[in-house]
Amino acid sequence: MTSQRTRMRMIERLRTQGIADEVVLSAMSTIPRHIFVEEALASRAYEDVALPINYGQTISSPWIVARMSELLRVNTNLEKVLEIGTGCGYQTAVLAKIAQKVYSVERIGSLLTRTRIRLQELQIRNIYLKHADGLLGLAEAGPFDGIIMTAVTTHVPISLLEQIVVGGRMIFPKGTQKQNLCVIERNPQGYNETVLEEVNFVPLLGGVVKK
Repeated sequence: MTSQRTRMRMIERLRTQGIADEVVLSAMSTIPRHIFVEEALASRAYEDVALPINYGQTISSPWIVARMSELLRVNTNLEKVLEIGTGCGYQTAVLAKIAQKVYSVERIGSLLTRTRIRLQELQIRNIYLKHADGLLGLAEAGPFDGIIMTAVTTHVPISLLEQIVVGGRMIFPKGTQKQNLCVIERNPQGYNETVLEEVNFVPLLGGVVKK
């Protein structure tokens, strides 16, 4: 259930579900998703479902990871990307395959510690992790060609939007009970927001948890 053949079945399923970016699909075909979930759930790692990863967090379904990554790449040369919500690190690892540098912020310190070890074991070198409040972004490393948020919010602070380069974009889930995937694009005149399909994410929380 954790073989390369299983991984390729996941890739073929993503193609039938409308994912067309072969760069994203190639990246996901090389990453062993089962090592990012609890051992007891490893046999379900390549199903198209979100799975719990402790601390009240989840690993997004393969389709959501592919969809958000594909949206981030549209018309954009991804040199620097900011991820808000490192979680288990699976989306982070995918981003590392499609961008030159990935900066990722996580508010739960003990979760980030485990994820840091996992990514080091995979020898992914172009990732920079920080224990911090994702709502603040990472201004000292910006601006970014793309920002991806892996938890739902009702609004995006202007201070975070200002960390996007002109011509760049942010992908994030927006809402409360009803959530939609959204794209905000920055242009010389300001920001344009596009609302896409319904999704289901855990809520984005501010502050830093040090446990």
